[in-house]
Amino acid sequence: MEIVPDRDRPSAFTLRIDGTDQSYVDLDDPRRLEFDYMQRIADVIDAHGEAGAPLRCVHIGGAALTIPRYVAATRPRSSQTVLEPDEQVTALVRERLPLPRHSGIKIRPVDGRSGIAAMRDSLADVIVLDAFDGARIPAELTTAEFFADLGRVVADDGLVLLNIADKAPFPYARRVVRGVCDVFAHVMISAEPATLKGRRFGNVLVVASQAPLPWEALARRAASSPFPYRVLPYRDVVTTFAAKAPFTDSDSERSPAPPGGATFFS
Repeated sequence: MEIVPDRDRPSAFTLRIDGTDQSYVDLDDPRRLEFDYMQRIADVIDAHGEAGAPLRCVHIGGAALTIPRYVAATRPRSSQTVLEPDEQVTALVRERLPLPRHSGIKIRPVDGRSGIAAMRDSLADVIVLDAFDGARIPAELTTAEFFADLGRVVADDGLVLLNIADKAPFPYARRVVRGVCDVFAHVMISAEPATLKGRRFGNVLVVASQAPLPWEALARRAASSPFPYRVLPYRDVVTTFAAKAPFTDSDSERSPAPPGGATFFS
């Protein structure tokens, strides 16, 4: 576990764990997002509700707190809870990459499954699941039972965002998406074109809500993004992407290991 300075920006650092780059943070400019999937997460959050209005956010997986810092900078007075079970990671980040005063970010030393189970109904406007054990997503965070609990905790018009990783033909991602579709009325996914075409292993962002999603606006934003990506709306998700059966607590597995091991995303 190490904090790696950016040679070109004295205020920017990467958190690396077991050879995998987990987070990139610019302390002087938390709006600067180095990882492409982080920009996609930010695009969705930016499009939710009134621009600049505070949000109630829950983050499953914390690492160096890139997205919580982004929300704190773009939506001041937001209330944010981060579920991060690795207290060593949190201690290192607090020491080397301290949060600004009055950030509204609270970190709980608990795993995502337990942390969500303890939360009251309709607590959150946005839930972001971006949790990895090394380079793989824990199996218990992508089951139908867990998604049902996320549906309980998020507000009726709120968002659930899941960052998952896979490669075409997406045997893992398709089962995750089916579980999400079984709980939420509206689902979209986004990914880099190279990932969707099966040219590379990569991140797939799943966005879900009981309320309609602004996928057309997000598709336009995707086309002009510094990291171009594609957006698939609900009709394409359910007809071409979702598998027939979701993962369950009795039939679950971790996300596939990236080719080349943990350093693939480094």
